[in-house]
Amino acid sequence: MSDSEHTAGDAGPGTGPAHRLVPMAGRDPDERGRTATPLELLFDLTFVVAVGSAAHHLAELVAEDHAAQGVAAFTLAMFAISVAWINFSWFASAFGTDDWLHRALTMVQMIGVVVFSLGLPSMFHSVEEGDRLDLRIIVIGYVVMRVAMVAQWWRVARGSPSFRDVGRANIRWTVLAQLGWVAVGFTYPPLAVLVPAVVVLGALELLLPVFTQGEAGGTPWHPHHVAERYSLFAIITLGEGLVGTVASSGDLLGGAVGTHWSGDAIAVVVAGTGLTFGMWWTYFATPFGDVLVHRRRRGYLFGYGHIPLFAAIAASGAGLHVAGLHLEHHSELGPVGVVLSLALPVGLFLLAVYLLHTLLLSAGDRFHLLLIAGTLAVLGLATGMAAARVPVAVCLLVVMLAPFVTVVGYETVGHRHQRRMLAALAARDA
Repeated sequence: MSDSEHTAGDAGPGTGPAHRLVPMAGRDPDERGRTATPLELLFDLTFVVAVGSAAHHLAELVAEDHAAQGVAAFTLAMFAISVAWINFSWFASAFGTDDWLHRALTMVQMIGVVVFSLGLPSMFHSVEEGDRLDLRIIVIGYVVMRVAMVAQWWRVARGSPSFRDVGRANIRWTVLAQLGWVAVGFTYPPLAVLVPAVVVLGALELLLPVFTQGEAGGTPWHPHHVAERYSLFAIITLGEGLVGTVASSGDLLGGAVGTHWSGDAIAVVVAGTGLTFGMWWTYFATPFGDVLVHRRRRGYLFGYGHIPLFAAIAASGAGLHVAGLHLEHHSELGPVGVVLSLALPVGLFLLAVYLLHTLLLSAGDRFHLLLIAGTLAVLGLATGMAAARVPVAVCLLVVMLAPFVTVVGYETVGHRHQRRMLAALAARDA
């Protein structure tokens, strides 16, 4: 059943609004042709601002040689961004009705994301200063998002007897978690209390699906729809690589109208675009939708296992920005630090992809070890070249090659291994 058929219900034409209320009884998890809706795509746009702001402030702090503070603030920001997006996306996959109230509550959540994004600069600044953690605006944004989310779960509890307990449990645990964040955000506890509190609340956020629905099996989410939603968010974060490329090369062009192309500018453009393309190719080499069809019980692993992957992609964009700042002589980092600011997140991204592939398929591949070794060798070579005072622009071109080790491996040998693994999964379910 299509989205338009789902929202139309049984009422005839002219009996009410075009997007009249529909009970949130749960979507068909085997629905054919299920794709992301325009509403979901619009919702994702608000996260472009949040991810961009987090990556920008990370680059600024790393370039100022405050990498530890930058990484700490960025980790917290990307965790909060990812959790907010995950909460909405899995709910919409299972219960999205696209009626007028669902649309209105989604708009409220979008307002919350924008408010959240406005709080990121003050949070990063507070971490840089080190005296306290300013989460006030971020927490207010989350409150707005979760007011709407609680209302959505109330609709589920009220309109679907099959999922009444799941809806009520989500309301209870979501409110409890949010009360904890409000307490942390507005009381300014000392560091000895703050760090454990953030860790406990972060763990609670990750365990919410376990407490409310038994990992990821308690709601009727659609495997291919969820995989598509994650791929779209991956593309959003990959966009930060292109943003970092533009930010890096802008001042390198020189001249009043940017008509003088230096060698550094050309290298940054090639490296940034090539790296983004290689990471895209690597991510989409795994058919996550097909995997989730046979590994539905691994939905929790798939969902939250993407958090470090999303963070690594966004941090790679920040690393490109750091490289540009260095080439513009606006950075306090040395060449090795600059190259590492890009090589480390690229390496984390590739390791996260391999780890997800292995855990979701419950099968290892010795060929992957060879590809990982080759990837680490490329990243190590780039770092060593920087230590040997090879120009940073050249080192960036070497880092660009790292994801293509996987691309070449998949296109020549790995795709056959993957097909055999997927066939084995299908045979187990037959």
